[in-house]
Amino acid sequence: MGLKAVFSGVALLMVGMVGSVAVQAADLPWTFQPLPAVAEAPKDNPSTKEKLALGKQLFFDARLSITGTHSCNSCHNLSAGGEDGRAQPVGVYGRTGKRGTQTIWNAAFHTVYNWDGSANTLEEQAQKHILDPNIMGMPDAEAVVGRINAIPGYRQQFEKIFGKEAVNFKTIAMALSSYERTLTTPNSPFDRYLRGDDKAISAAAKRGIQEFIDVRCASCHFWINLAGPIPGLALQQGEGFYELFPNYPGTDYETRYSLADDLGRVYFSQEPTDTRMWRMPSLRNIAITAPYFHNGVVKTLDEAVRVMAKTQLRREVTEQQVSDIVAFLNTLTGEFPEQTLPRLPETPNRTAVAGHDH
Repeated sequence: MGLKAVFSGVALLMVGMVGSVAVQAADLPWTFQPLPAVAEAPKDNPSTKEKLALGKQLFFDARLSITGTHSCNSCHNLSAGGEDGRAQPVGVYGRTGKRGTQTIWNAAFHTVYNWDGSANTLEEQAQKHILDPNIMGMPDAEAVVGRINAIPGYRQQFEKIFGKEAVNFKTIAMALSSYERTLTTPNSPFDRYLRGDDKAISAAAKRGIQEFIDVRCASCHFWINLAGPIPGLALQQGEGFYELFPNYPGTDYETRYSLADDLGRVYFSQEPTDTRMWRMPSLRNIAITAPYFHNGVVKTLDEAVRVMAKTQLRREVTEQQVSDIVAFLNTLTGEFPEQTLPRLPETPNRTAVAGHDH
């Protein structure tokens, strides 16, 4: 039995204890947990005030892309849901990515990254996106380092923070990821409900929690990020929690939304058993991160609920069930910390990106 099956079985055992009566927060011991306000930094990349400030600058700096047109924020828009609202992201030279952008909010609580789990850490994810020809398009690590090292303000900051290591591809990713780990949205209505505020969510949302459990959505969407185990709890960083999607092939939804055209993790792992396997996405802030699924073809949350019930659980859900589950999912929208635009270091009397604008 694989990791996914083991932990799903444990979750099912726990939520199965709730029964069919109206769910109460006290009945959800560890299956659901409030989102922490602060994500723990890894031992090999401790957080400092100076490193966070540098990472924030880099996150908003389009000079990390070959054309100087795309920053991390271009796809992971922090003024909204931490993604771009598109079916596929649009990167440098107008190129489009293969899969929809996943939100960067609360990404610190995942054990692997990207839809296919192809990055083991936030640091690795940052490096992959910078070098992706369809996203930021930098040709290699040396070009990235050269671009940043040529900006005096950055060079001085890196030397102060990282000492002799200064500017290299590793320290660029370390700074970026330190900032990204601060992007958490705690204190959602559901979090307040879990902490004992019975009035934090509506009666419809409470019914929705029960439906979420009874329909078996919670077999995969559990724990603090509603995406399965978090780093260190049951899986270590780099160990993924995956789901077969579609789990029951051949439905009308599969055809209508081309759900099985992309075979998922197998393209990365080259392991036949990974065919149509996908890293479990978080349901945090799901109400404001449409469109849905890896190909971004489902535009509304209520339709996404119907699709999941049929393709994953072979369940037909009523409109009342859909309405209540959506009411619950809306309680997962947390509080977004204010993000101010940083001042970026200049390149006096010249541009850092000349010759890459066409």
